[in-house]
Amino acid sequence: MRWARFDQNGSPCYAVVEGDTVIPVRGSPFEAWERSGQRLKLADVRLLVPVVPPTFYAAGMNYPEHVREVAEKVGQKPNLPARADVGYRANNALIAQGEAIVIPADATDQVQYEGELVVVIGRKCKGLTRDNALSAVLGYSIGNDVSERTWQKADRTLWRAKNTDTFKPMGPWIETEVKLEDLVTKVRLNGEQRIAFPTNHMIFGVVDFLVNMTTSLTLYPGDVVWMGTEGATANMQHGDRIEVEISGIGTLSNPVVRQGK
Repeated sequence: MRWARFDQNGSPCYAVVEGDTVIPVRGSPFEAWERSGQRLKLADVRLLVPVVPPTFYAAGMNYPEHVREVAEKVGQKPNLPARADVGYRANNALIAQGEAIVIPADATDQVQYEGELVVVIGRKCKGLTRDNALSAVLGYSIGNDVSERTWQKADRTLWRAKNTDTFKPMGPWIETEVKLEDLVTKVRLNGEQRIAFPTNHMIFGVVDFLVNMTTSLTLYPGDVVWMGTEGATANMQHGDRIEVEISGIGTLSNPVVRQGK
């Protein structure tokens, strides 16, 4: 099943997406719900971020080549993680399918994309095991973890580099029927494919993170975990368009503008 969230007369509404048709529901995928009698064309609705998470988690450095690439860019030695460590991102940075990534006027030209798998939690859970971890997952979406590399190197935290307004496109929807081992992530800049990699080729997988996280904290419906990216990333600039496609889920597409242009 494919879940979207869209603007219905100024209010957010969940819907089931079937092909090119959007079927609004009463309720949400995180609780009781039922289909309404409405049928809308997907092309006619304005999609919102598919969920506003209670807590926004991020796996960070979770693909081997990306660890090496980023370490080189920020002048550090590559250090592969020894365990499934998790960080945090900020909801203010979230934007939806089609909305513009805005590069601040004081940012350098080192603003880059990171195409990521997004795990959406479906139920309250604590103490997950390897056998039941995936039962806590509602489904999967797509994220673009936009990063200002100069700020990432200069600041003691990632508050600007990762959490600037509009730096976290997510969408276009949540797909519940996913085989992790079959997924492929592709990133295109202005229509040119820059990278393709097996999505599940992570240092630590979804199960590893959910088990490790829930030894210490409770996950809640709507929480998201962004799973990291692979390989080298390129600079984005005013007028660009960045697309992140994950097979079986869809394509997240956003234009890029620089403030003041």
